[in-house]
Amino acid sequence: MNKLLLAALISSTFSIVGCDTANDSYSATLRVLETSDIHANVIDYDYYQTKEDITIGLARTASLINIARTEVGNTLLVDNGDLLQGSPMGDYIANAFKEGREFSIHPSYKAMNLLNYEVGNIGNHEFNYGLDFLKKAISSANFPYINANVYCQSDCWEDKKQGDNLFTPYLIKKTNIIDSEGVERVINIGYIGFVPPQILQWDKQNLTGKVTVKGIVETAKKFIPEMKQAGADIIIAIPHSGIGSSENPNDVHAENATYALTTVEGIDAIMFGHSHSVFPSAQFASIPNVDIEKGLINGVPAVMPGRWGDNLGVIDFELEYNEQKWTVKSAKSESRQIFERDTEGSKVALVATDERIHKAVAEDHKGTLDFVNAPIGKANHDMYSFLTLVQDDPTVQIVSNAQLQYIKYQVAASDNPTLKGLPILSAAAPFKAGGRHSTASDVDAYVQVAKGDLTYKNAADLYLYPNTVVALKVTGAQLKDWLECSANQFNQIDKNASEPQYLINWQDHRTYNFDVIDGVSYKVDVTQPSKFNSDCVAVNPDAQRIVKLTYTDGKNITLTGDALMKQDFIVATNNYRAFGGKFAGTGSEYVVMEQPDTNRDVLAAYITAQTKAKGAVDPSADNNWGFLDINTSTVLDIRFETQDSEMASRFITENAQRTLTKRNEKDALGFAVYNIDLTVK
Repeated sequence: MNKLLLAALISSTFSIVGCDTANDSYSATLRVLETSDIHANVIDYDYYQTKEDITIGLARTASLINIARTEVGNTLLVDNGDLLQGSPMGDYIANAFKEGREFSIHPSYKAMNLLNYEVGNIGNHEFNYGLDFLKKAISSANFPYINANVYCQSDCWEDKKQGDNLFTPYLIKKTNIIDSEGVERVINIGYIGFVPPQILQWDKQNLTGKVTVKGIVETAKKFIPEMKQAGADIIIAIPHSGIGSSENPNDVHAENATYALTTVEGIDAIMFGHSHSVFPSAQFASIPNVDIEKGLINGVPAVMPGRWGDNLGVIDFELEYNEQKWTVKSAKSESRQIFERDTEGSKVALVATDERIHKAVAEDHKGTLDFVNAPIGKANHDMYSFLTLVQDDPTVQIVSNAQLQYIKYQVAASDNPTLKGLPILSAAAPFKAGGRHSTASDVDAYVQVAKGDLTYKNAADLYLYPNTVVALKVTGAQLKDWLECSANQFNQIDKNASEPQYLINWQDHRTYNFDVIDGVSYKVDVTQPSKFNSDCVAVNPDAQRIVKLTYTDGKNITLTGDALMKQDFIVATNNYRAFGGKFAGTGSEYVVMEQPDTNRDVLAAYITAQTKAKGAVDPSADNNWGFLDINTSTVLDIRFETQDSEMASRFITENAQRTLTKRNEKDALGFAVYNIDLTVK
C-alpha cells in the first residue's frame, strides 16, 4: 500500500476512543524507543576499513530494542530520520537509482520492517538524492512517515497541490496498552515530525521551486492545538533538530529547536536527533532547566540517541487515566549504548548483532563491497586526519586540490568574461576529525586512507557527503571574514596562564565548518578572541585572528593588506557551504558556477588522472596555514584531543609540524590528549 495513503488512513482513526466511563481510573506504564541518524549504517560494518565495527549499525541497535521490549510490555518504536544517506551502502543504492537500476526495497527498510516501527520522521539528509529517490525509498517502509513543516510548492508527488503539506503532518494512532491491573486499554498517541528549515539551502539543487519550509516552532504552535482537539491523549514530537539555544528559543528559523519546542504547550515528550549527540548526558548539564538524571528539558522528557546506531533512546512514561482523560504522571528518559570502553580504552560490545538484519541485507552488503572496492588510482602518502585540526593536513589538501583543478578547468571553458583572470581558490573542511567529541564512538571518526592502491571507498572516506561542486565570487575582505568564522574552531588561549588550556572548540563549532582555504597563506592567532560565533555572527567585531593573509600567483603577483581586501576571488567549494549563507561571501547571490558533479566524484576523477599522469597522486599538505607563534615568558599547557591508537601515534610522530607530546591520560570519551607547543622558538 502506498505509504502516504497509509499515513492518511491511520490519521483518520484518531476519532475512535475507548468506551471507558467517567468513573474509571487506572494507570499504565508506556515505553517509547527511538532510533535516529542511522545514516544507512544498517549493519555493524566499516566499509572504509573493510571490517566488522561493533560501535555502529542498526543490526546491533536492534538487539537493544529487543531487550527493551522484554522489560516493558507497552513498548513502541519510532525513527527520527537521516536514514538514507551517510554510509557506502546508502551511496550504493542511490548510485544504482541514478543509473536507472531500480531497487524494490531500500536496505534500510529491509532492516526496519523487521522491527515494527510505529512511525518515521523525515531528516534533512533524506533530501540529498532528490525527491524522486526519497519517494521511491520510503514507499518500501511498512510504517508511515510524518513531517509537518515541508510544503508543496510545485511539481509535487501524488495529488499534492501548492500549499499542501508534502508529507502527512502528524498522526494520531489508536493504541492498545495493558494497564497496571492487566486490563487492555486504549490511548490515542499523537506523533508530529519536523526537519530544519535549512534544507532549502543545503539541498537547493533538489528542492528549489518544489517545496517551501516553515519554522519548527511556528509549525508546532499551529498543529499541536489541532492534534489536541482531534483527540490526542499524549503528543510525542519527533524533531530532526538538535537542542538549540536556551537564550533565544523564539528564533523561527532555528536549525536546532528542541529546547524551544519544550516551551510549546501540549507536547508531552520530544525524541530528537540531528546533532549526533547523546541526551541525557553530562554534555548538557549546564543548560538552564535541564535535569540530566531524569532526562528532562523544562520538565519535558526528551532523548537523543547519538548516531549511526550507537545508542537507543528510551522514554518511560507513568500514565494515569482519570475523569475520562490520560495524563502523564511522570516520565524519565535514558540513552542506551551498544558498546562501551573498558578501563584500558578497548571497545567492548554490550549486545550481539541481530542476525535477521544481516540476512535481510546480505545481497546489498555484497553489492556495496563491489561498489566501494572499485579501483581509482594510487597515493604516495598516507592520508590520516589525526592532525587536521592543528595543522594543514593531507585529507583536506587532496580534496581542495581536486576542487581547484576542476573549477580552473570549468572557468577556462566558461563563456563568462567576468570570471576570466580572477585568482581561483579552494575551500575544504575535515568531515571526519573526531566526530563531535560527544560520544564514545567519535574516537574512531577519523579518515584513515593508507598510501598505495586507492578504491572508491577511499574517496568516500575522504569526502563523506554527496555534495556538488559550486564556485563563488568573493572579495578579499569577505574571504578574510570567511576564515575568521572558520577560526572559531579554536578556543582563545591566555598567553599568561599556566593552567591547562584546551585548544579545540568542540562544543560550539563543528569540524565540518572548519574551512581551510587553499591558494592563500595565513596564520591563526589563537590569543585573540574569536571574531564570530559558530553561526558567523560577529561577537567581537574588532578581533583579528587571521593574520599575515597573503595571495601570490607563484610568479610575479603578491597581494596583502588593502590590495588583497579589494581583490575579487573565485572560491571552489560545495553546495552546502555555497548556499548556506552563513560564512561571509556565501549565499546564492555570490554563486557564479553550479556544477552537477559531486565533490566525491571530482575527487575520484582527480586521483585517477593524477595516477595516470604521475603514477600516483600526491596529497602532501602545502602548509599554507598554521598558528601564529605565541610570544610569552609563561610556560603554557595547551592541549588537544585526537585518536588514541598506534597508527595515530606513528603518524603524529612522523608528520607533526610543531612539538607535540602525548600525555599519559585519556579523556572521558577515550581520546588521546596531546600537548602542543605554540610558543616562539
